[in-house]
Amino acid sequence: MEHCKNLCAMIPESLHTQVRIEQEKLELTLSRYVEMVLKEHFAMGGKAMDNKTRTLAFQVSEEFFGKIKRHLKKTGLSQKDFVISLIEQALAEAITAEPKEESE
Repeated sequence: MEHCKNLCAMIPESLHTQVRIEQEKLELTLSRYVEMVLKEHFAMGGKAMDNKTRTLAFQVSEEFFGKIKRHLKKTGLSQKDFVISLIEQALAEAITAEPKEESE
């Protein structure tokens, strides 16, 4: 078993309350809960903490959502990685298709 170290931090009381409620709902010790939250954070690529990220959200039909979920299950991709790869591909194709400005 990996050696453990203590982590202590002051957080706002309202956040503390949210943490304790969820931790108790999951029936985890506080140590296990904090470990889980941190592992999830880093497993998701350590989402930027500089607040320079933006949320992109949209709704789709239940049927379309099911198709996406089945595809993700087959490929092992996360929903986020799948959508980002599609957007990056479309942007790359759009840039390639843009007419080049002629030098005079």
